[in-house]
Amino acid sequence: MERIVIVGAGLAGARTAQALRERGYAGALTLVGAEPHLPYDRPPLSKALLMGDRDDSPLELDWDSLDVELVLGRHAAGVAEGPVVEVEGCPPLGADAVVLATGSVPVRLPGTADLRGVHVLRTVEDARSLRAALAPGAGIAVVGAGWIGAEVATAAARAGCRVTVAEAAPTPLAGALPAVVGARTEPWYGQAGVDLRLGTPVEGVEEGALHLSGGDRVAFDAAVVGVGVRPATDWLAGAPVARDGRGAVLVDAGLHTSLPGVLAVGDCCAFPSARYGVRMHVEHWDNALRAPDVVAANALGGAEVYDPVPYVWSEQFGRMVQYAGHDVAGLRPVWRGDPDGPAWAVCWLDPDERVRAVLAVDRPRDLVQARRLATRGTPVDPALLADPGVAVRATARTRGP
Repeated sequence: MERIVIVGAGLAGARTAQALRERGYAGALTLVGAEPHLPYDRPPLSKALLMGDRDDSPLELDWDSLDVELVLGRHAAGVAEGPVVEVEGCPPLGADAVVLATGSVPVRLPGTADLRGVHVLRTVEDARSLRAALAPGAGIAVVGAGWIGAEVATAAARAGCRVTVAEAAPTPLAGALPAVVGARTEPWYGQAGVDLRLGTPVEGVEEGALHLSGGDRVAFDAAVVGVGVRPATDWLAGAPVARDGRGAVLVDAGLHTSLPGVLAVGDCCAFPSARYGVRMHVEHWDNALRAPDVVAANALGGAEVYDPVPYVWSEQFGRMVQYAGHDVAGLRPVWRGDPDGPAWAVCWLDPDERVRAVLAVDRPRDLVQARRLATRGTPVDPALLADPGVAVRATARTRGP
């Protein structure tokens, strides 16, 4: 192979370039990115950078040794058979293989794109702009109590702001976790001095105020919309690349798209999972970190399969919250420790007593060990698992129940 083009200069794109070199690819390598920056890490944007503990989050990669042609500050405009990538302001880029890694863009509330004081959080510029608004005493309104909303509320409360969070669902983290677990995080908001409004959709936004269902009006100096993201794939309109209803690029288990020679990785694609029996669209950092090794192998002619136990973590009100797994509906929860206490975990077991998912609050070892058991499909002893004094790995059954 003489040339590979990667479209998207976030973590997934950068890690794909690194993985290609690590696997011995010595041909030309081009990385196209819409932002003018070198690739950087996004998790610190809603954590350390937003809190003022750091000002940037560059990836620790030696770009000179990777020998990558960087085409930054340019938007991709399409991909065609060949494969060939169209990039604004550049000649068409022909390649032996193309990897799509364009990530996601935040969902905005209707009519707020140009409204002063209303923020989203996706880029380093977004984080710096929002950080400047987190002044002591400032009124901060957060729309959504998901992962991002909780982290923004944490940073704003720490900065001494007056914080109101409006969430349409009856519990925090409703789109990510079962209600019984999300409800356990509700007291954290009050303890931090945050006004959490659950079951309260936003019906409208004007400059300086949210209008909530029921008629309440919440004035703000700055508002943050954290209601999710969607795949950044609008640029593929008209291209012969299959996408689902949300716009995610459809790939097979090896991350190949419907267009020969074109693969996709990270937030922008949805892959089939034999482990969970569904097609999965994973929007988290861990996916962008791990999947590039598979996409690099297969871009070079390999036949590897990507089927992870998805993982996400969040720092909320002084707590580390970690979750690994997918869709626990109908599974048996086994609690470890007091969920009203400072540190606890819950594992979900299938009928064969295998761990299918785990959530841990300030119990990182539980998370790591339970995720390994879930990856291996190892049955556990539920009685032992319920004892927080027993290591999760020690609950694995060496023989059948």
